[in-house]
Amino acid sequence: MKPESRIQQIGIDRIVRLEWLEKAAQLAQAEIPKVMAKQNLLETLAINFPTSDPTVRGSLSKTVTILMNVWLSGPKELANLKKSGLELLRIKSEGDRLAIHWAMLIATYPFWGAVSHQTGRLLRLQETITAEQVQRRICEQYGERESVFRRVRYVLRSFIAWGVLQETKTKGIYCKGLSLSIDDVQLIAYLIESILHAKTDVSARLADMLDSTSLFPFRLKRTTAQSLLIASPRLDYVRQHMNDDLVMLKK
Repeated sequence: MKPESRIQQIGIDRIVRLEWLEKAAQLAQAEIPKVMAKQNLLETLAINFPTSDPTVRGSLSKTVTILMNVWLSGPKELANLKKSGLELLRIKSEGDRLAIHWAMLIATYPFWGAVSHQTGRLLRLQETITAEQVQRRICEQYGERESVFRRVRYVLRSFIAWGVLQETKTKGIYCKGLSLSIDDVQLIAYLIESILHAKTDVSARLADMLDSTSLFPFRLKRTTAQSLLIASPRLDYVRQHMNDDLVMLKK
């Protein structure tokens, strides 16, 4: 059972850049002790926060905390997912690596998945979106607070930094960026597993998972529940109706 507090907490309070996650994952793969890894990240990222302003230095520390939680520490129930992700990162190409980092962010910080879900839903309905449209929908889930508004913007700015969302010529209006095909069943299973870790529900329809707007930057190849189980020993499924399978985390 996933702790309710992790599902409901926001957590993401700074921009998360893909290259910073790559660095954190490299430290994890090298099995660097956490204290040393944290210091390494602080020193490596310091150039991006060139000021003595304590509020900006605090931003550096908070950014490193996010990176640590994703790949070097974080919730115990994600240990196996994290281990598999680090193994996949060793062998996958750039586009697939982006998907792996995306998956671990969704699992570690479900707020990332909530913002991506609403962003993806809007982009299916219209060619451009605004931050206000996403914020309004997120506030229905997390409450209408200034902190929620700000943190939605951090996630959206992260999407832009990753290239999966693009700024238009009109300030504050965005359109879809990168659209990556995911054909590897092992990676598809990994993405689905990450979404299940971010849900309060114990199961979800496979068809819905393959079309999840939480994965809006990706186009997942159609696959079967049986194939997912072969790809990941941590998944299970139940046949609900003909060609309608429920996928879940194995107990």
